[in-house]
Amino acid sequence: MTRKDQIRPGEQAVAVPDRIDAGLVFVGRIHTPWTDRLQCPRQGRLDGPICRVEVFPPWAPAILDGVELSARLELLYWLHLSRRDLVLQSPASDGKTRGTFSIRSPVRPNPIGSSVVVLRGREGSTLLVQGLDCLDGTPLLDIKPDRSDFKPPAPRQPGDDDVLVSR
Repeated sequence: MTRKDQIRPGEQAVAVPDRIDAGLVFVGRIHTPWTDRLQCPRQGRLDGPICRVEVFPPWAPAILDGVELSARLELLYWLHLSRRDLVLQSPASDGKTRGTFSIRSPVRPNPIGSSVVVLRGREGSTLLVQGLDCLDGTPLLDIKPDRSDFKPPAPRQPGDDDVLVSR
């Protein structure tokens, strides 16, 4: 663990834009074949079309070294065309009314989407992936290695809860 504002050897920091979108910084844009929500698949398919994930400068160095080490990535994105005002919804699949937080609808107070995708290649600062379910032009929030690539944490050991006291 690092201390606040500490930078480890080999890390690089960039200036964060003064203006932020929705309290977040869009780090890229996703390009898919879908321009209408009715065309877009309800869940991404790992055998779906190859889509392009463009990473903006200054964030491009974040994908240059090591992204290929993960065959699968989790993308987080801002569903910028979604309504944000529904608390109860009735998914078309069954007609029952449910609370927004109990379903995976893109209509949410903070419309953040996520997909686990298969990385098929990289062209400079653009990733080629399969498995997306968002509209063309969707703003990208973050890219993470798929959590299944990581082993579970080691079992708890005696002393794990002891507080370190600096002298």
